[in-house]
Amino acid sequence: MYEEFYGFNEKPFHLTPDPNFFFASKLHARALSYLKYGITQGEGFIVITGAIGTGKTTIANNLMNSIDDDLVAIQIVTPKLNPDDLVFMTASKLGLQTENKSKASLLQAIEQRLSELHHQGKRALLLVDEAQNLPLESVEELRMLSNFQLEGKPLLQSFLLGQPELRNLLQLPAMEQFRQRVVASCNLQPLSLDETRAYIHFRIHAAAGDQDKAVFSSAAIDNIYSYSCGIPRRINTLCDRVLLYGFLEEKSFITEQETALVIAEIKEESTNISSTDEQIETSYDQSQDIKLTDLAAPNHQQEVSSDSQMLAKDLREIRNMVDDIKETLNTNIEYKLKVSRYIDNAINRKLKELKKLTPEQD
Repeated sequence: MYEEFYGFNEKPFHLTPDPNFFFASKLHARALSYLKYGITQGEGFIVITGAIGTGKTTIANNLMNSIDDDLVAIQIVTPKLNPDDLVFMTASKLGLQTENKSKASLLQAIEQRLSELHHQGKRALLLVDEAQNLPLESVEELRMLSNFQLEGKPLLQSFLLGQPELRNLLQLPAMEQFRQRVVASCNLQPLSLDETRAYIHFRIHAAAGDQDKAVFSSAAIDNIYSYSCGIPRRINTLCDRVLLYGFLEEKSFITEQETALVIAEIKEESTNISSTDEQIETSYDQSQDIKLTDLAAPNHQQEVSSDSQMLAKDLREIRNMVDDIKETLNTNIEYKLKVSRYIDNAINRKLKELKKLTPEQD
């Protein structure tokens, strides 16, 4: 919407990871080097951890774009898989038939498929996103899949992306054998203030076709860093919205005032959403108490059976998924409403200006 106004060839702050806009901060560049080294080893596990929005997927995409043609990469993006589901999903991603197949037959088919790739001079890389959600048994299943070998060479290498919880999971005593097979790992951190400045200038420069273009003031970037805490995804979200505001207000240079106004709007919207969430949370907890009481043993003791606890856990997981969907929808709706209001205000201003310039007729 605002690209032409600012002289961009495309939007500089995509929310979807784009390898063309990969910003190599000192830590990100080091992480990418470690990962490339890990892939050259052709075995073991590569692990990337980091908080939401710190650039894990962007680094993974950049790495995938730079790998050799002899590497066949398959990706699994899923919040939770038990060991059997993990095997079925891996087989499916390798192009194998999974219908009416047992786990044992699928494991045999996977090994055969990996052997075929080996004979073709290729090797397989399994990329698992959101790996912090995998049960311990599924992580162990990944280790077992890494045991497939031919002529003394491993047939499958695995690449795990996850939030900091994944790092904690791998530190458990039961994960000792898995840790011994990790050939490269990195833990991404938010950008510093100086890196945030460089990040914003880099993306503006890239979107403008390598033209030097000043869009944000130094004080505006200070505001952006303070709000985003240096997390790239939050930087992108805020900058995109500020640029939209600047376009609708016909401000080609963004100052501290514009960023402060947009940040205040976002905080106000977040407060409204949080208030709604608290009401839903209270309502859910009350209904959950009733359900757990109904599931209690006939002797009216307060102990809840393991089945009831599992049901409660499943219900909470479903609730969390619904909350995530609701938050996404609310954010999108609020964003579109805000854009509509901006456009209405801009049109009204233009009409008033036009009315002043048009002489009144008798």
